[in-house]
Amino acid sequence: MRLPSLKFLKTFQVAARLQSFKAAAEELFVTPSAISHQIKALEAHLGVSLFQRGVRTLTLTEAGTTYLEHIEDIFSKLEVATEQLQLRYGRTIIRLNVPSFFANELLLPRLASFSQAREETDIRIETTFSAPKTHPPEADLSIVVGAGPWDGLVVHELFAQNFIPACSPAFLLDNPIDSYADLNGIEPIKPNRLVRLDTMSAVVRAAEQGVGIALVPSRLSADRFSKGGLVKLFDAELTTNESYYLLHRPEDHAREDLQELTRWILSECRVA
Repeated sequence: MRLPSLKFLKTFQVAARLQSFKAAAEELFVTPSAISHQIKALEAHLGVSLFQRGVRTLTLTEAGTTYLEHIEDIFSKLEVATEQLQLRYGRTIIRLNVPSFFANELLLPRLASFSQAREETDIRIETTFSAPKTHPPEADLSIVVGAGPWDGLVVHELFAQNFIPACSPAFLLDNPIDSYADLNGIEPIKPNRLVRLDTMSAVVRAAEQGVGIALVPSRLSADRFSKGGLVKLFDAELTTNESYYLLHRPEDHAREDLQELTRWILSECRVA
């Protein structure tokens, strides 16, 4: 019997877990159309409908629910077997899940120093579309934004999630702002078309290009302030009840490679 594509099975697992082709597309970095085509191809291969598709709903059929249980078990066993093989015969791999803006602004610019100090360790970084609120089961380490609690996990607080209004130097020159009250007096920008920015990276980039004023994460935007791409409008920050946290499972505490990366991240966040 010819088995289905492993890629299609992974797509089905993610789409079934999220119950959304759009959300699955974001997690797998493909288009919703690609997810739909892969699921249809899998269903055609099996001769079974796995999903009930409504106008705005997506639910598993009875067959899909049963198949998902087996697929989850198979992928779990495959991950364990792969990890054990790598630990015994291969290089060490640390799976790190991190928000994309955190990765771009703080982690990646400094990662070379850790890689040079521990050349035998490979790091697989998964960046998330938005700031995750939980520790993903497939990750060894994760950086999340929230207020907790995260029961059953080892938790390290990195720094508070605060925001500050900022803009480009040129925008501030054209629109002098001395107080929050001045913000109401700025002539609204009326673009020819509406542009929606769905990532913090895009928001910060737009502010640097003079599009307007943005609330940006104060700690993660420090390099942009120091280089002059952005300027703070005020010194006072908008505080939240959330922080960035580094999480891992208690059973991974014995992994020296993971602990070394943990200590390095904590050190970098202290000096960032």
